[in-house]
Parts: sequence; structure tokens; C-alpha cells
Amino acid sequence: MSTALLLAEPQPDTRTFLERHLTSDGFRLVDDDVHPDLVLLGDTGALDDYRARHGNVPVIVLGEAETDAVDRVRALDRGCDDFLVRPFHYEELLARIHAVLRRTSPPAHEKRHAGPIVADLATRTVSVDGVAVPLAGKEYELLLKLMTDPTRVFTKEQLLREVWGFRSLGRTRTLDSHASRLRRKLSARSDAHAFVVNVWGVGYRLLDVT
Repeated sequence: MSTALLLAEPQPDTRTFLERHLTSDGFRLVDDDVHPDLVLLGDTGALDDYRARHGNVPVIVLGEAETDAVDRVRALDRGCDDFLVRPFHYEELLARIHAVLRRTSPPAHEKRHAGPIVADLATRTVSVDGVAVPLAGKEYELLLKLMTDPTRVFTKEQLLREVWGFRSLGRTRTLDSHASRLRRKLSARSDAHAFVVNVWGVGYRLLDVT
């Protein structure tokens, strides 16, 4: 969906110019009764009013030519995200809009991919070929570790130390039982891939390399 931009520009000529170019560049210009993604504000004195109405929406102030450094700092202290003094080049304004949107947009979910497996780190969900795979806590953590390098063979000692925090390894079937359950759950969603491959006497890799 296109960015909703509120253009609060009091000068008719500048407003007409910006409306034409911003629309051409894919922005959706909205009225004051719609919550915008960003505000271009041509009147510094109205900053507090727009903050009260629209909350923590990003604001770029288009300041007058006589604006000095003190005015700019005060506007930034009052909560604007950027300040551009007139006269300005449209290309610079466009670059600043994109920079503010990048800086203020919520981060996208970080996703980890390995073959047909996708792990969404923000929601702790896993899918294979687009089909959700419910995993228990340690199964999920084991999968994430294996996904850091899907064709690498991780030794049992590494996995027990880094996933379970074991310092003294001893004799335990914990890793093998979790690896078996993880393999079964992943394989149930795909007949075309081998997952959690046991490399005898060494450890496990996530994806088969044959």
C-alpha cells in the first residue's frame, strides 16, 4: 500500500507543486481526518497541534527562508523528525522523506530461510513450503541453530553446549530425541527433502547435501 502523506502546506503555489510531484512519485495524499504515515508541515507553529491530533507520526517541517539554526533546533526539540529550509530542491525533500520513513518504520520481521523452511524470529513460527509446523521450545531453538549454516555438520558437543547450555556432556539422549522429533515434524510437511540429517559419530546437519 502507498504511503499516506498529509501535506499541510499553506502556500498555494508550493502546495500545488508538491501535490503534483508527490502523487507522481506514488504517495497517497490524505486529508487531516485520516491518520497519515508522514506529515509535511509548512507552519512550525502548528507542530504541537498536529502532534496532539496524530500522535507520534513522523513530521518534516518546511521552514521559512529566514529560519536560523536556533529555530531548527527548537523545532527538532519539539518533536519534528527533520527540518528543511526554503527554498529547497524537490529531490532533496524526496530523499529526506524516504530517510525519515526508513528510520521511523517498524522493523520487518526477521526471517531465517533454509531450503523450504522459514522461521519468523519475531513470532517464533516455522513453516515448510508455506505450511505451519508447531514446535516445542527446544525443538525450535535446535532448528534455529542448525539454520545458521544448514549444510554444516554441527557436532553433538556443540549443539548440547550452545542449545542446552550443557557444560559437562556426559551420556545423554536429549539431543537425539529432540532431533528425531524435529525431523519427524519437518518431514511431515514435505516429501521432497531430508531434514535434520544424522551424520553418524559426529552430529547433525539440517539439510541433506546429496
